[in-house]
Amino acid sequence: MTDREAFLAGNRPDDVAFFLHDDAVSNPEALDEYAESVANGLVLVLPGEKGASAFQSTTGIDPMALAQAAMDTPGEIDRDLVSGTCPMVDERPENEHHVRFVFAFAEAQNEEVGGIYAEGDIIHAYAVCACGERYSEKWVADAPEKSE
Repeated sequence: MTDREAFLAGNRPDDVAFFLHDDAVSNPEALDEYAESVANGLVLVLPGEKGASAFQSTTGIDPMALAQAAMDTPGEIDRDLVSGTCPMVDERPENEHHVRFVFAFAEAQNEEVGGIYAEGDIIHAYAVCACGERYSEKWVADAPEKSE
């Protein structure tokens, strides 16, 4: 099981995961020791504070500011964290739409809160599209993809 798979299964609740698209990384070789190479970029899973700091230094975006900006805009982020569907794709068809960055963290199951939080550990994911839109999605860890 890769670090990303363990994170997505809810087995690494103290870590953060983030995706960097190829066009967002000027020197991907510098991250080889820490990153999982995927078809269109890199995924890193790192301990919480270290991971948040690494995301910010790599992207120039504070992850908590990203979360705040994205949380009110629902979108679709694929469960592998490396792609998604921008909610503005129909309203800005002239723009390029692909995920440039994703930042994700896990939250432990909390039955007192109810709803989705009672179902299991939750993955919170926040994406930045190439068009500039910021959006979010959350799901129960290790839950299967939603059927269309």
